[in-house]
Amino acid sequence: MSEDKHSLTPADRLAAIKGRMASAARAVERDPAEIKLVAVSKTFDADAVRPFLQAGQRLFGENRVQEAQAKWPALKEEFRDVELHLIGPLQTNKLKEALALFDVFHTLDREKLALELVKARDKGAPMPRLFVQVNTGEEPQKAGLMPADVGSFLARCRDEWVLEIEGLMCIPPVDEEAALHFALLEKLAHDNGLSQLSMGMSADFEKAIRLGATYVRVGSVLFGARG
Repeated sequence: MSEDKHSLTPADRLAAIKGRMASAARAVERDPAEIKLVAVSKTFDADAVRPFLQAGQRLFGENRVQEAQAKWPALKEEFRDVELHLIGPLQTNKLKEALALFDVFHTLDREKLALELVKARDKGAPMPRLFVQVNTGEEPQKAGLMPADVGSFLARCRDEWVLEIEGLMCIPPVDEEAALHFALLEKLAHDNGLSQLSMGMSADFEKAIRLGATYVRVGSVLFGARG
């Protein structure tokens, strides 16, 4: 885009991203309707989010339960069809609050969290749709299952815990070629009979779409730089 990004309205920015998503999909003969945009609104307040809701965006991603609690209950009252995605790490002591607020968890990454989900479900809590986070770069500081452990963890989710897993999610290392990680995640999903892939952010979502992403998590190119 030749225009100054900051001169564009939220509706313009949303339309531009969706256009880029559609082009990336068509380049590999995919149906653009298969790919969902999660607008990452972390660190932005309700006043910054509302124009995107007014422009028709309904899927939003937040990293922290506490921050989401501060702005989303009122917005969800105003826009009843919002779908809220938790895309950051979840501590088990925040699970009750997260279940009350989020529709989709992208970051199921360990047995302890799975067992707490089972306990909550068995007490009648509604279950979100679940993605398993994979640490494709095997980075010690990052959450997520090691790639070699994904198959056994998914088998336990299905057979032992009876948790329905929708797909896989990853955040590639910042200093490595993202396409290698997207391709690995796609293979792991295929090998385990999963069709949904949460991968790709502002800098690489088109690449992720070409490699099979069904959800892309885009923040800065929509909302601007974070403070």
